[in-house]
Amino acid sequence: MSRPTHTLRHEHRIIEQGLRALEGICTRLELGEEIPLETLVQTLDFVQIYADRFHHEKEEMHLFPALQQSGVQVEGGPLGFLKHEHQVERQLLIELGGAVTDYRHGDELAKHRIITIARNYSRHLLSHMRREDTILFVLAEELLDESAKTALNFAFAKASHGLGEKSVDHYEELAADLENKWSV
Repeated sequence: MSRPTHTLRHEHRIIEQGLRALEGICTRLELGEEIPLETLVQTLDFVQIYADRFHHEKEEMHLFPALQQSGVQVEGGPLGFLKHEHQVERQLLIELGGAVTDYRHGDELAKHRIITIARNYSRHLLSHMRREDTILFVLAEELLDESAKTALNFAFAKASHGLGEKSVDHYEELAADLENKWSV
C-alpha cells in the first residue's frame, strides 16, 4: 500500500505540470499572443478543483487533523501557517477567476491581471509545496503510526471519488495536456 505522503507528493508533481502550463500562458500573453478562452478556463478549473478542492482539502480535512492528534500545533504552529497559505492561495484563485471572466468579456486590462495574479499564485504555491515536501511530509512519516497512515490512505481514496463528474485521472491527463501544449 502506498504511503499517504507519497500520494500527496505525486499530486504536487501533477500540480507542478499545471503551473508550468500557467507560466507558459503568462509568457505568451506578455508576448501579445491570444490565448483561447477555453485554455484559460481549463487551467483555472484544474487549479481550483485539483490543486485546491481535491489536494488542499485532503491535507486540511485528513492529514492536518492526524498530525494535530500526534501533537503538532495548529495555532502558532506549522499547521496554522500552512492553513493560512491555503487561504492566501484561495484568495488568489478568486482573483484569477475574476480576471478570466473579465478577459472573456474583452477587457484588455484583464490580460495584465491574469499574468500578475497567476504568477503570484504559482510562486506562492510552489514555495508552499516545497515546504510540505521537505518538512511536513517528513514530519508525518516520523510522527504518524501505521494505523493513522492506513486511515489516511482510506480517506484519500474516498476523496478521489468526490470530484463529481470528473475523475482524478481526468485532471492528471488535463495537467499533462496543458503542460505539453502551453509550457515554454
